[in-house]
Amino acid sequence: MPIRINNIILDIDEDMSLLKNKIAKKLKISKDEVENLRIIKESIDARKKDIIKFNYCVDFQHKNEKSIFNKINDKDVKFEECTSTEEVVHGNKLMKSRPVVIGMGPAGLFAALLLAKNGYKPLVFERGEAVDKRTETVERFWATGELNTESNVQFGEGGAGAFSDGKLTTRIKDRRCDFVIDELIKAGAPQEIAYMGKPHVGTDILKVVVRNIREQIKALGGEIHFSSKLENIIQKEGKIRAIVVNGNEVPCENIIMAIGHSSRDTYEMLNALGVAMAQKPFAIGVRIEHPQSLIDFNQYGKYTGHPRLRAADYRLTHSSEKIDRSVYSFCMCPGGEVVAASSEEKRLVVNGMSYHARDKENANSAIVVTVGPKDFQDNSPLAGMEFQRHYEELAYKIGGGNYVAPVQLVGDFLNDKISTKLGTVTPSYKPGYEFVQLKECLPIYVTEALKDGLVNFDKKIKGFADSSAVMTGIETRTSAPVRIERTENLQSVSLEGLYPAGEGAGFAGGIVSAAVDGLKVAESIIKEFGPFNI
Repeated sequence: MPIRINNIILDIDEDMSLLKNKIAKKLKISKDEVENLRIIKESIDARKKDIIKFNYCVDFQHKNEKSIFNKINDKDVKFEECTSTEEVVHGNKLMKSRPVVIGMGPAGLFAALLLAKNGYKPLVFERGEAVDKRTETVERFWATGELNTESNVQFGEGGAGAFSDGKLTTRIKDRRCDFVIDELIKAGAPQEIAYMGKPHVGTDILKVVVRNIREQIKALGGEIHFSSKLENIIQKEGKIRAIVVNGNEVPCENIIMAIGHSSRDTYEMLNALGVAMAQKPFAIGVRIEHPQSLIDFNQYGKYTGHPRLRAADYRLTHSSEKIDRSVYSFCMCPGGEVVAASSEEKRLVVNGMSYHARDKENANSAIVVTVGPKDFQDNSPLAGMEFQRHYEELAYKIGGGNYVAPVQLVGDFLNDKISTKLGTVTPSYKPGYEFVQLKECLPIYVTEALKDGLVNFDKKIKGFADSSAVMTGIETRTSAPVRIERTENLQSVSLEGLYPAGEGAGFAGGIVSAAVDGLKVAESIIKEFGPFNI
């Protein structure tokens, strides 16, 4: 049984190799007695800018653990019980056709992986391209404005997360999180994501990881089809009988619907079929860019640029009393870029992305304002989606077309002026930008809440509302605008055999939580059915 110790502190200039010395001193043993040392968590304590420390939680083994506890009484030292992964017991109901997974974002990818590991040979359909071909398509769009509506930042192998910062932070407490992290590491993610306080992969490494998981699914009997769009679901007496993909009918009785938050035509198809859905709140706003050096200095002070420190991030929230709205930062990308993330013709949307090194000049984050059913035009389940479309169309129009983004400097935004020249920050967005007033593509209450939020955030990060910081519009895809209703066993309440999963179904927000939800729905199928035999 390993011994766990919390609050092992290293100064910023102390090497990690000194962890054993710190443990030995604390427990009054020789450092040679510390065996099989494993870092559980590493976090940075930068509350005092002139004294930055690293805090560690570690596990290790000792040949005589009881002797340690007999001579030390310390709340930071305890035995750590070994927990085994809960085994999913296979059901015995006959599966007449292979389970189908629609979408290869985190939810679909991990659902397919678990099914494959358990002998269910999933059939996976992804409307976009495989990640390498998809990358070429996306980069062409960024360079030229030539949009492929079936394969882009939103659609394709890896999902929207493949072109993001690759954040792995999550607030959910679920044993399946460990499975997700372990599988990501096995597939090529850095070992450090197992213990970093704010782990991230980066879009460059994430593409390799996704490709490796795909090959594992195939090696275990799964079958994967790219550029394969779900067009219809054939049902009889409330049960799925088949699906139509690229005009071809495929026998099917169980579908994991992991479509992501931007498959609007799929939402429309499901709504037309009578699948129960409901409106859901989300947030809209802009991307803001500052010099990464500004964020680093606010976080690290005199230690800015120290080799032990990563590019600094931030998380900001504000409740605007005068507008009665929440304003907050979302998907902050240190040392990253603002990217074109459109998926529909003549509708403009932006997102943020970082590579693993996070070494670009600018920091960027979405600054968004909550919206919900009270803001939508009608009671249709898809009213939130149409709300998104409306403002994306305005953004495209005022940018002048060809996915040129509307841009305004913060100082001009606060003073209702059109910007005429750049200051210290150069927008990273491609294929281009146009100076406009962002209030022309946002609801007035969002504009006013953003102004209130910027002033508040400047009190927390000095220079956040600097006049030369750049705002790029617009960010609308913070989460799904609908929730596909499901039962306790995670099936649709209105169509037997349909398992809505992940962020697109309204049950997750981020890579890890979406992957965990995919695992849950796969487990639900495994518990009911025996493996499919081809």
